[in-house]
Amino acid sequence: MIRALHVLDHSLPMHSGYTFRTRAILKAQQKLGMDVRGITGLRHTQRGLAAEEADGLLFHRTTGQAAGPSGLREWREIGIFADAIEKVVTDWQPDVLHAHSPALCGQAALRVARRHRIPLVYEIRAFWEDAAVGNGATKAGSLRYRLTRQLENHVVAQADAVVTICEGMRGDLIARGTAPEKITVVPNGVDLSLFGAPPPPDLTLARELNLLGAGGELQPVIGFIGSFYDYEGLDVLIQAMELLVRYHPAAKLLLVGGGPCEDALRRQAQASRARDAIRFAGRVPHDHVERYYALTDILAYPRKHSRLTDLVTPLKPLESMAQGKLVCASDVGGHRELIRDGVTGKLFTPDDPQACAGALSSLLTHREQWPALREAGRLHVQNSHDWACNASRYELVYQTLLGLLTQSRLGAAA
Repeated sequence: MIRALHVLDHSLPMHSGYTFRTRAILKAQQKLGMDVRGITGLRHTQRGLAAEEADGLLFHRTTGQAAGPSGLREWREIGIFADAIEKVVTDWQPDVLHAHSPALCGQAALRVARRHRIPLVYEIRAFWEDAAVGNGATKAGSLRYRLTRQLENHVVAQADAVVTICEGMRGDLIARGTAPEKITVVPNGVDLSLFGAPPPPDLTLARELNLLGAGGELQPVIGFIGSFYDYEGLDVLIQAMELLVRYHPAAKLLLVGGGPCEDALRRQAQASRARDAIRFAGRVPHDHVERYYALTDILAYPRKHSRLTDLVTPLKPLESMAQGKLVCASDVGGHRELIRDGVTGKLFTPDDPQACAGALSSLLTHREQWPALREAGRLHVQNSHDWACNASRYELVYQTLLGLLTQSRLGAAA
């Protein structure tokens, strides 16, 4: 039985796309017969025990505090994290260290892996310097940007194997000089065991959100459920609604979530000529999200064109397809890897409200196409993005590294 220790920025019981992917990976590896644990760094901010169970998974926690100016503080953070990993490795003796981005996790794991001669797998879910630009935390080419990229390149070069979530990121790493054979793509996926028959629309909730027509029927609803960052393009979607309601006056836009752009988006919606068609639901508990999905017909993902959105594939469109929802998304690289225009969803020119409105209008007009689009989307997730299948790629990577390590030790002994 392979023992794998996953080195993480944060984990369950915190909720984020990062923690949900982690959960899916570890659960799928358990089903394959692996023994898995996680350890989180100082950025796991939810208080808990030094070792705690969440959803049947065991996570060790790093305690302490890293102080000092930027740069020195992160280096100290890496040191504290490495010490915590060291303790778990000494006590539990895993076969593989599997570090997940950001590079702070990778660097901390690298120190321990070399000390104990354990293979290190480094998984990059996003280039964090680009994510920081997308979140407005820094600018492309800034000192912070360059240092983050440099640390990432160092960890990639030193790791025994590298995993990315999509072909766009793989291509970028190859362009930086990483050997193609060192990189394995394990795409974003969905645990289909969590998706049964979609629940019927909750008409009481629909009434509370003012989504019902005069006769009590549910109006056509376009939804977005996620974080309100600028790169998500929700301002473009609100502009598109002004054009859409001219031809589909009953259509409604339901925005569920929150984030840095929420106040600006609410002001934009209030000033819009389509304000009567736009609903903000705010943040909702994770176990209630399904109720909001059930009210929607189309999930819109109008991401703006950027390095981040071209290289990184999001998880939300896959979850929407798994739930039998129509997907309408901007034609950026990350979406093109997930959605086949006119077959599994609809793509439109990014940063273009008119193109967004046109794509949504086409879907609302041609309802006869909905069953085929829904079924094609569901089958695409089942065939290419089911964690029950994708997790086997990790097992192959682990087995290859452990085989090479055994050969190396035998050679040294001879």
